[in-house]
Parts: sequence; C-alpha cells; structure tokens
Amino acid sequence: MILKYMAMAVALGAVAGSIVALRVHAGPDKVVFPENYSQGVMYMTINRAVRPNASKTGGENVAQLREHYTTPAAIEALRKGQPIPSGTVMTMVQYRAQLDAQGNALMDAAGRFIKAGLIGFGVMEKRTGWGAEYPEDLRNGEWEYRHFGPDRKPDPKINLTVCFQCHRSQAAKDFLHSFDRLSAFANK
Repeated sequence: MILKYMAMAVALGAVAGSIVALRVHAGPDKVVFPENYSQGVMYMTINRAVRPNASKTGGENVAQLREHYTTPAAIEALRKGQPIPSGTVMTMVQYRAQLDAQGNALMDAAGRFIKAGLIGFGVMEKRTGWGAEYPEDLRNGEWEYRHFGPDRKPDPKINLTVCFQCHRSQAAKDFLHSFDRLSAFANK
C-alpha cells in the first residue's frame, strides 16, 4: 500500500514538474491566433509605407493599411490610470493598399489607404510570468509576439527577435509603440 502511494506521489511530481517546465518555456508558441480580435476595440488605423526589409518582421514591401485592436480590459485599465493588465492581446491586421496605374496607394475620403488584400496579423500578448526566461537585453516585460499569415496560421519565416528588439525601445510605455494613441483613445 505504501509503495502504491509512493508511486502515485512520484507520478504526480513528474506531472507537476512537466507543467512547471512548460510554464518557463519562452517562445511564440504561447500566443495563439486571437479568433475574437474583431470583437475587441479597434483603437487605431494607420497608413504605413513598409521598409524594404519589412519581410523580416511580417510585412511586405508595399503600402499597407493597418488596423490595431486590443482587448476591452486594456482600455478600461488605462481609463482608470492602471497598467495594461495580464491577458491583454494586441492585434495588428495588415492589408495591402490598392494602387493606381502609377503604383501610388489609393486613399478614401478620410485619407486612409483602401484595402486590397489581407497580408497577415501581428499579435502581442501579455501574461503574468511570461518573458522571465529571456535575457535582460531582449526581454519585453511580460509580452510575447507572433505573426500569423492571412490563413491565420503561424508564419514560421518571421524573425520575432526583430519584434523584441524594436519594441524594447518603448520600455517606458509598456513596450507599445502605440501606447500614446491607445491611452488617448481610452481617455477620450
């Protein structure tokens, strides 16, 4: 009987150890496609002329219209003057802009590029404890990144280290380039 309980304790310990090992694994596989992103809050739409090396960061060498969404809890926290909470998902939807015969991006009456086709989705997700396993020079608080193609499947060609390096410059703004626009949206 004692051996039976000891065997069960060893098995439970192995399961617990596996769970702990999974929790400390760094990487984009933690981020799944946010199926309900469009039910969140679209706080910003921008025209973007993409750099020649953008293919390394989920872009194409074209003019893009980008829609930025976040979870309602992030907006509510900012309204209350609180930090962006764990569980926040930021989704950037990237579209090619329609081009005229000369290759110039076409705009609507509001000055926004007109959508031509979906390029993909850039996603940031913040969870308590995420990021601790990254070296200090790469860590972005508790954020992880992932890029998804138009089919909503992870794009393995994207170099996510570039995401960490680029967002690192925004450490004072919770690693968000759009923090000021997000905060302004939350407080209007």
